[in-house]
Amino acid sequence: MKAALETTKDFHIFRKSLLSLNLNKMALDDTKGLNSLGFPKPPSETRVVVAMSGGVDSSVVAAELAQEGYDVVGVTLQLYDHGAALAKKGACCAGVDIHDARRVAEDMNFPHYVLDYENIFRDAVIDEFADSYLAGATPVPCIRCNERVKFKDLLETAKDLDADCMATGHYIQRKVGVAGAELHRAADHARDQSYFLFSTTPEQLDYLRFPLGHLASKDETRALATKHGLVVADKPDSQDICFVPDGNYANVIEKLRPGAAEPGQIVHADGRILGEHKGVIHYTIGQRRGLGIGGLDDPLYVVKLDVDTKSVVVGPKEMLATRVVPVREINWLGDERFDSRPEWRVAVKVRSTRPPTEAVVRPVSATEAEVELMVAEEGVSPGQACVFYDTEGSRVYGGGWIWRGA
Repeated sequence: MKAALETTKDFHIFRKSLLSLNLNKMALDDTKGLNSLGFPKPPSETRVVVAMSGGVDSSVVAAELAQEGYDVVGVTLQLYDHGAALAKKGACCAGVDIHDARRVAEDMNFPHYVLDYENIFRDAVIDEFADSYLAGATPVPCIRCNERVKFKDLLETAKDLDADCMATGHYIQRKVGVAGAELHRAADHARDQSYFLFSTTPEQLDYLRFPLGHLASKDETRALATKHGLVVADKPDSQDICFVPDGNYANVIEKLRPGAAEPGQIVHADGRILGEHKGVIHYTIGQRRGLGIGGLDDPLYVVKLDVDTKSVVVGPKEMLATRVVPVREINWLGDERFDSRPEWRVAVKVRSTRPPTEAVVRPVSATEAEVELMVAEEGVSPGQACVFYDTEGSRVYGGGWIWRGA
């Protein structure tokens, strides 16, 4: 912790010194065109802050930009306790990952800073994660982290550093259209991270850059890492939510909210009591395994979590089918106002692992809508995101949060 605070202090000294300089940022003549980040000046006169998690993706972004001659500043966020992080290599922003990011910066000869964002991260992401589970929802903390930490506080820090833009290692594309910057799916749909970035605002999109979005596969990224001789070239991808290093959400919630795992009954949708459970937080909508109610003829699934009665409601698979999904907190990235039409025909994703499916989105207000799925989806859960896509192209039109069962 002490080391992180010291690097944060060094960073603020660095920032003040930058702000005191009278930097001459004269634009190039139009005939010289734009650099690879879209600015009319040489890379050497273009400062870019790279959000470095310590993984191969963001490391390659930083290394490529540094080699192109950009004025690169690497920034890594310490988001949670170092002691817990050091025991797990597979989670982003852990202690070993901070070390890896620093090594890459040293090898590529650009400055790197670690900022202590533990309090911000807990207030903006972890607390809501715990409270959402207690309310029977299935939250997606990685979206909230991008929305409330990386693309908010860190982005403002990048501006304080007089950076022209901020770059990340996300697999998504930013393209410039008639009305301005647009968000598009990654060229490699298997790596596409648009589901986790739907809440990126137009203002943020103007400032952000995603240099990996055009790559055809992760193999290309690793090949670039090998080309630069990066220590992270063969580093495995992170699999877990960073503050849940063993994948056990319930244990984390119990630590954050002591007494949260109150026992209750497992109830069939027809009213039969089938057994007992050790806490609603141990279950998610659509779950089949681990219910502890064996001996029944037909398989049963969790179809509802009733936090008021502390009941886990189960039923046959067909009860999971959902056609109408209420969505709120909508972030719209279309060229027209969201509520300027009675409906939008788009494709939507209601879970990160599912492909987009055709739907009709009917605005209720500028930030709320009713989404009608053309084909029913199973296991749609409050707390998940509903992301909007072009039905034919790659454009992402934003999305919102599923806030109750249909």
